[in-house]
Amino acid sequence: VQLQASGGGSVQAGGSLRLSCAASGGTFSRYNMGWFRQAPGKERAFVALNQWTGGRTYADSVKGRFTISRDNAKNTVYLQMNSLKPEDTAVYYCAAGRMGGLSVTTYGYWGQGTLVTVSS
Repeated sequence: VQLQASGGGSVQAGGSLRLSCAASGGTFSRYNMGWFRQAPGKERAFVALNQWTGGRTYADSVKGRFTISRDNAKNTVYLQMNSLKPEDTAVYYCAAGRMGGLSVTTYGYWGQGTLVTVSS
């Protein structure tokens, strides 16, 4: 499975961005899809999960602000980010895994990352 993330950019606090992750080379509809982020000097951290069964899970830090969704017809997963804060600044990665969960180790496929910068 190959993953291509896009949609990052620079935005002021309170603004919105939508990240996209296009998948190819696998049965997208049967993969759990996750978004993670890595801030400078920190480990990669879980942001959101969209299970292939439809279930969704969010990190506490983004609940109520971020929404993960997927379009199986387009082999794409999205992350809508609203009310952005400076602490959301990071490189965002999408990931695919048949048993993907909250840990980076549960994903076998990763996108290249897209940078999100939120200024105050």
